Amino acid sequence: MWIVPLAALLIAFGIGAILMITQGADPLKAYQSLFTAAFSSQEGFAKTLGKATPLAISGLAVVIGLRAGLFNIGAQGQLISGALAAAWAGYALTGLPAIIHIPLCLFFGAVFGSIVGYIAGALKAYRGIHEVITTIMLNSIVLQLAEYLSSGPFKEKGAIIARTPPVLDSAKISKVGGLPIGFFLGVLLAVGVWWIFKKTTTGFRFETLGKNRNASWYAGIAVKRTTVLAMISCGALAGFGGAVETLGVVGKFEPAFNQGIGFDGITIALLARANPLAVIPGAILFGGMRGAGPTMQFAAGVSPEIIDLILAIVLFFVTAPVITRIFKLKSDSGASVTSGWGSN
Repeated sequence: MWIVPLAALLIAFGIGAILMITQGADPLKAYQSLFTAAFSSQEGFAKTLGKATPLAISGLAVVIGLRAGLFNIGAQGQLISGALAAAWAGYALTGLPAIIHIPLCLFFGAVFGSIVGYIAGALKAYRGIHEVITTIMLNSIVLQLAEYLSSGPFKEKGAIIARTPPVLDSAKISKVGGLPIGFFLGVLLAVGVWWIFKKTTTGFRFETLGKNRNASWYAGIAVKRTTVLAMISCGALAGFGGAVETLGVVGKFEPAFNQGIGFDGITIALLARANPLAVIPGAILFGGMRGAGPTMQFAAGVSPEIIDLILAIVLFFVTAPVITRIFKLKSDSGASVTSGWGSN
């Protein structure tokens, strides 16, 4: 189970080291500065966990889809919709105590994320439109809508760039012991997703649907309804992650701050082999790389794009076995086959 993810990481870091050498930089110094900045101090570790929080939750959103035989490319759009909805609720709903305001904002984020997921799920279930196509298109639609709202009706007065007003203090997710509370929410969600797949009939339906849709139908599982429910769950989790990012890190919605988080979540889910619990260490690693990347750039004189390149290589190598398996199944059966990830 761990061979492919570990090999992908080692190969990616190896290729990254070779590229650094061609730039005249010392890869050992670069990686040392990276991991020192990310993990050796409380401030650096808190920043790492802050970066890791939305990555972990969006990764869980992709995991649910993978286990149900669905490739949710739309975590980015679902996350953005949740982040914007939470920002609006955070500044527009006044006079509420924090114990009510924060859960309400998180609820708004989850609901609006689930709406985006529902659209893709319904098109898949009732029209047979592949979820990869619909989620990619929805990413673009949601991003443009968020740009319009944050630069128009929701725009902060006097702001030059597109952004909403800051959320009220009653809506901000604080820290405990210097560490972001949102990260611990992400850990609880990971345990919850793991428990759903291990102990509940809903998780069993998702798992069975992912392994064989026809067998699910013969077993009496409502395939269309389960497909829609899986995508709603994906969207709700991603939207929740966007809400946590807004309330606990950014403090407002600004489109530039949320770019790429959902796509990193895809890489993390694949690196974790769709294991909800394995998403957490993967998110911490990626969060550290994202948070400490600028430090590595200045300390070792490497290109800032090296982090993106390493993560792209990781994605390539953890995805390659899946693509190979799908094409093998197609060639063996002569038909397109979509399968879930089971417990791998």
